[in-house]
Amino acid sequence: MTDQPLEKNQPFIILNLTCEKTTLLSAEDLTGTKSLNECACKLLVFVLCWISRADVGKVKKPFSPPREVHVQATHPLPPEKREIFHSLHDWAEDNILVLLKPVEKCWQPNDFLPDSSSEGFDEQVREIRKRAKEIPDDYFVVLVGDMITEEALPTYQTMLNTLDGVRDETGASLTPWAIWTRAWTAEENRHGDLLNKYLYLSGRVDMRQIEKTIQYLIGSGMDPRTDNNPYLGFIYTSFQERATFISHGNTARLAKEHGDMKLAQICGIIAADEKRHETAYTKIVEKLFEVDPDGAVLALSDMMRKKISMPAHLMYDGKDENLFDHFSSVAQRLGVYTAKDYADILEFLVARWEVEKLTGLSGEGCKAQDYVCGLPPRIRRLEERAQARAKQASPIPFSWVFGREVNI
Repeated sequence: MTDQPLEKNQPFIILNLTCEKTTLLSAEDLTGTKSLNECACKLLVFVLCWISRADVGKVKKPFSPPREVHVQATHPLPPEKREIFHSLHDWAEDNILVLLKPVEKCWQPNDFLPDSSSEGFDEQVREIRKRAKEIPDDYFVVLVGDMITEEALPTYQTMLNTLDGVRDETGASLTPWAIWTRAWTAEENRHGDLLNKYLYLSGRVDMRQIEKTIQYLIGSGMDPRTDNNPYLGFIYTSFQERATFISHGNTARLAKEHGDMKLAQICGIIAADEKRHETAYTKIVEKLFEVDPDGAVLALSDMMRKKISMPAHLMYDGKDENLFDHFSSVAQRLGVYTAKDYADILEFLVARWEVEKLTGLSGEGCKAQDYVCGLPPRIRRLEERAQARAKQASPIPFSWVFGREVNI
């Protein structure tokens, strides 16, 4: 085909993708264009630019949550409340730091995994893969979700260090609150490491999709609505540590039912850590109820009105914007973590902190007390509705198990 000169005002029609309408260009618009070939090149560049701009609008902003989060209220702790935590330094050293285990006495992930330096490594891996073949996809969805939650540990340490009066001000502070946060993080770090390595060796899951989900989650952060307030923060962690204790305990039970005793042991040893951490956080809140009952019950009411969001509620794999809800539905159906557990945890904490027995409260404190003590039955009714909805749900593909569908 010969290159033809353009006639003046010869029209060309292109699609403006951003406005979903056509745009007319003439030869005069294509400054310096002398031929059809040159014109075609400029038109192609023009179209590609608009395509690029159109595509950008569809892509999520990098490192942003998959959905809108609450506007975070940040209320500096009043001086008198900050002084409470300062006055508890000696108490925390004697009652909280003692719940940490010395590193040399802690289990490590390698204690439960094949030793890569041993002659029998290959055979041990084959044994893991053989046992894993007998476990259904829905169990792996829940185990992966639990592991991803554990792997977002940097976010949780960051959250604790937003709390006034107890944050690690230097990164290596020697206050008991800062020591606890760092050592708690160090102990928790083993959980994600162990589950991650086991899942990698099992051969049952798409590790790249899982790794993407972890990166998305850490990049998105979390929205616990604790408002820089250590009262709210320690109530939140008390609830969460008990929730993870229950969840890991149930994955241990199911692994045993599926015949994988090693996996049951792994989940069980993690659950034991979570129980010890729960003891520490509930002790802190128990002390707050002792020294400031009105402030503590108001904080508990505030946290429960907001609802305790799970740490990984901003989970995203690059595909499913409702991934956390779908994972939670599978956990609910399998009985790993349910709405009933949520109510049971609240009931347990209310009894543990003897909220019903509080006296001498302000008017607002009495209202908060009544609200919290009457909440578990209401949550149980919601659990019944959740069970009914679960029976109507359709299967959902999960990228973690290579896009296979799992009932939710």
